[in-house]
Amino acid sequence: MSNIDYIIVGLGNPGRQYENTRHNSGFRALDFIASELGVNINRERFKSLTCDANLSGKRILLLKPQTYMNLSGQAVKEAMSFYKVPPENILLIFDDISLPVGKIRIRKSGSHGGQNGVKNIIALSGSDNFPRIRIGVGEKPSPAWDLSDWVLSKFSKSETDTINEALCDARSAAEMIVSGKIESAMNKFN
Repeated sequence: MSNIDYIIVGLGNPGRQYENTRHNSGFRALDFIASELGVNINRERFKSLTCDANLSGKRILLLKPQTYMNLSGQAVKEAMSFYKVPPENILLIFDDISLPVGKIRIRKSGSHGGQNGVKNIIALSGSDNFPRIRIGVGEKPSPAWDLSDWVLSKFSKSETDTINEALCDARSAAEMIVSGKIESAMNKFN
């Protein structure tokens, strides 16, 4: 068994119909990180697609749960248990409707903030001590919009460049966090 120092989890939903939706911003961030590292997230284990890589001198596991968003905790708990990685070394990357499109926010720990994937991870792991990168996907354009319709919508052409910049920022923040510089990452990006 290879030793894993850090698990970076991108949250999203599997399947072509969910590609490039707001809710899959975590998957997209992980794909961007993998691309920058020259690896493919294509190994099936822990109810996820995974791959091992090196980032900032640390051995990491990139993890894209294939359980659907609301059951992400099943995958995260399996990987955590297998590698015996503590919650503070599990970095979660996910979408946030309370942030403007393209804004990222980093926290050391905290509540799920209404994000059902994070809620399930906290419930199944028994901890909320996960560092996280939240990627802003914007709030519903009007109260009449159904929330699930909104998060499952795709970004407009005008939002695409902004979200791509956020993915680049998330990658930089992840590198800082893995190298033990979460405070610096928070100061730079929050």
